[in-house]
Amino acid sequence: MEQLIPTVISAGYAAGLNAYGTVLLLGLLGRAGFGDVPEQLMTDGVMIGAGVMYSVEFVTDKVPYLDNTWDLLHTLIRPAIGSAIGIEFADLDQAVGATEVAAGVGGGGTALVSHALKAGTRLGINASPEPFTNIFASLAEDGIVAVVIALTLKEPLIALGVVIVLIAIGIAAVLLLRKAIRKAMERRREKNGPLVEEDDRGPPEPPGG
Repeated sequence: MEQLIPTVISAGYAAGLNAYGTVLLLGLLGRAGFGDVPEQLMTDGVMIGAGVMYSVEFVTDKVPYLDNTWDLLHTLIRPAIGSAIGIEFADLDQAVGATEVAAGVGGGGTALVSHALKAGTRLGINASPEPFTNIFASLAEDGIVAVVIALTLKEPLIALGVVIVLIAIGIAAVLLLRKAIRKAMERRREKNGPLVEEDDRGPPEPPGG
């Protein structure tokens, strides 16, 4: 019981980054006997659905600006999946009542936090014209999900510590990117300022006018 909250918070964090990948990985690791995973997450229907959607997200998440739209569409979906994962782990732990509710809130709330940090970071990254940083960030997120889920099933307390550090890093990254975007917008306005002023004077008068 003492490991339930670290488990659902860590799994919720992973769901906020990539909900479908989290569900699919939990199902695969559960079937492989890597750790105790709720039966519902290992059913064929859930795993096939998660696999199909993960394939779509694997491509979409690496296309600049399209990933922002995808994130927007999943603002409610990722926290909902994180909450569902929390409740499933609570049922596996035979938790009832307030503990089950806390597991659902913990998983969904952490998923919302990591989703917001992911979406904010991607907005900042897409301010750059090159696509490679976006691709690298997406692959890094997939790797983080894999590591966090593996730790969650084996060492929930260590996973929780890693998640806390990752959230702190995410907050710092969003703050740094916000400053960079603001400065870039200010430089662009300054660069275009003289052109705007020249246009405001109107066209030159014809000779002899």
